[in-house]
Amino acid sequence: MLNENGIAHTYREYTRDPLTAVELREVLAKLGVGPRDVLRKRDAAKAELRGDESDDELISLMADNPRLLQRPIGVVGAKAVVGRPVENLLTIV
Repeated sequence: MLNENGIAHTYREYTRDPLTAVELREVLAKLGVGPRDVLRKRDAAKAELRGDESDDELISLMADNPRLLQRPIGVVGAKAVVGRPVENLLTIV
């Protein structure tokens, strides 16, 4: 979609190059949400998360298991958006 719209971007393979806890905090701040807001519920269930984890715990778990994080996430400067639906990515350019 980004290519089709002529939008320059860099793709980061989240499983080979996962976000660090520091990067996750930065992205969450740009999104204006907490880690629960970008947690993939199905993968959280598979990981047997209880639902009472602290934000710090969730961020650490997401850094260790990037499949827990909603994706794609587009970041441009100080703004970010979760690409669900994928058309949301067009709103930050």
